[in-house]
Parts: sequence; structure tokens; C-alpha cells
Amino acid sequence: MTREGHQVTTPALPTSRDASLTAWALVDQFVRALHRDVRRYVTYLGVDPQTADDLAQDTFLRALGSLHRFEGRSSARTWLLAIARRAVIDSFRTAAARPRLADSDDWQLAAERAQPRGLPGFDDGIALDELLAELPEERREAFVLTQLLGLPYAEAALVSDCPIGTVRSRVARARSALIASLSDAERCGLPERRELVGAMA
Repeated sequence: MTREGHQVTTPALPTSRDASLTAWALVDQFVRALHRDVRRYVTYLGVDPQTADDLAQDTFLRALGSLHRFEGRSSARTWLLAIARRAVIDSFRTAAARPRLADSDDWQLAAERAQPRGLPGFDDGIALDELLAELPEERREAFVLTQLLGLPYAEAALVSDCPIGTVRSRVARARSALIASLSDAERCGLPERRELVGAMA
């Protein structure tokens, strides 16, 4: 097509294949950006490490299936963590309905033996995991969402489906309990927990 002697080119419209590849690239970026947070969150909700990967994958599959219903009233991260929470609840309900054949912790011992012990922060991470496991579930969830995953209190309230004041209260109580536990550990001379006292106070 020419206009006043100049060649005018019409931009090529993307093919359906191009659009599909772009969509998959965006999905891949979405998963890469948030996979670690989703996995940490489901693990701290009491899911064993073996199941955490499956539940993280289930969370993303659920999210992709309901993407058309995402209205942007919260961040994509908050929306995804709310889906992860529902996936965990569904998983617990399914497990409760199924008869248990045996209770074995051998996989956990094997995993702990396989972990490299000399890495910086390894013992602190184990100690924090142990302390968090001692908290009531609702306080642990509020603490993980706000203090470890960095969600604002308002978004943590959306994920937990409770008022923002309740989240603040749960975090404050969780922090107090963790500081008390860490102080007890320091008095008992547990080296792997001593470093955490200053960070929590």
C-alpha cells in the first residue's frame, strides 16, 4: 500500500501460534516468580515436604483453571496463596476420609541425612521450623504470611479469610510465643536457636 509515494507497511498480526507461545511464556514467568512462596506457605500450614510439591503444583493448576475469574481486587500473589490455602484444606479433608495404613517417618530421617549441614543459615532454618511447628495453626499461618512471605496485613487477611485485626493479633501472639521459646532455648544453651533471639526481639 502506498500513500503519497511512500511505502506504508501494515504491521503483521500475531498468529495464533505466536499468541499461544506468549501466553505460555507468561505462565512460566508467573510460576517461576511465585512457586517458592506457594511451596513455603503450604509447608508451613503443616504439609509434609513430600506432599508440598504436589500441592504447589495443584495450586497452579487450579489458578490457571480459574484465571478467567480473577478480577484483580487483590494482587495475583494474594489470590494464589488463597488458592493454595484451599488446596491444603481439601488435601486434609481427603486424607481424613481415607483410611491410614501406616505412619512412618523414615522419609523425613532420610531427607534430613541428605541435607548439607555446613551451609550458612541451615541450623537457623531448622530451628525456626521447629519453633513454628509448636505454634497453633492460625498463628503460624498469620506469622508465615506476614513475616516470612512479606504480605501486608490486609492481604494476609484476604488469604486467611478473617479480619485484619485478627491477623495482627495472631502475629503479635505468635511473635511473643516465638521470643519466649527462643529465650528459653538460649537459657538452656541451645546454640542453633541462640542466633534467632536477636532477630525476633
